[in-house]
Amino acid sequence: MKFYKYQGTGNDFVMIDNRDNSFPKHDNQLVAKLCDRRFGIGADGLILLEDASQADFRMVYYNSDGRESSMCGNGGRCIVAFAQNLGIIGNQTTFIATDGLHFARIEGDVISLQMKDVYEVKVSDKYVFLDTGSPHHVEFVEDLQNFDVLTQGAKIRYSELYGASGSNVNFVEQTGENSFAIRTYERGVEGETLSCGTGATAVAIAMFELGKASSSEVDIEVQGGRLKVSFHKSDHYHSVFLKGPAEFVFEGDFKH
Repeated sequence: MKFYKYQGTGNDFVMIDNRDNSFPKHDNQLVAKLCDRRFGIGADGLILLEDASQADFRMVYYNSDGRESSMCGNGGRCIVAFAQNLGIIGNQTTFIATDGLHFARIEGDVISLQMKDVYEVKVSDKYVFLDTGSPHHVEFVEDLQNFDVLTQGAKIRYSELYGASGSNVNFVEQTGENSFAIRTYERGVEGETLSCGTGATAVAIAMFELGKASSSEVDIEVQGGRLKVSFHKSDHYHSVFLKGPAEFVFEGDFKH
């Protein structure tokens, strides 16, 4: 079976064209093995591109633990690049993911992906929680670069606050008027990733909600590069776009 490897600001994915439905979708062990960085191809997740009746294609996303998961923003941008590479789309597309229909456009090496609308932002004394296609805990910390993301992220992810399903956890430091650095602990990966698209989106909206950002376009610095998030706010957050690069890395074949 042929696979392709893509990455978006260091968030990397095994991509498979499954329009013929040949991939064993319920073999979680196979998915986990393919994502394993020592015994497999190595990735933060695996994405299947499938046919869809009312869109250009369907995105099916698995975390590196082998289980199908919620929306992945960087994965969404990467599958758009993949679909263009396969000749399925031109410079814009609509596709279906687990959280509904998404629009995206390709402008040079930047892919802008429309994320789901956000109707609820829970603000507490120490953190903000919101769902941007995946659940996200957002919390300010000092000295982000030396912060113990693994230990503190796991503690929050598995806390009683979020129950059995858990939450992704973002630690944030402000770097400018409308710019922030973030580090993210991702559930399903059970560790830090170099970038998280739904996390960057969540942080941008949370910072605007808190009044830490004054612009509706926010710069997010992740460990693997830079992303931009733009949005409009009325009675909720809408026209939310995640913008950044998505790049082909290599391709190959595997036997299963």
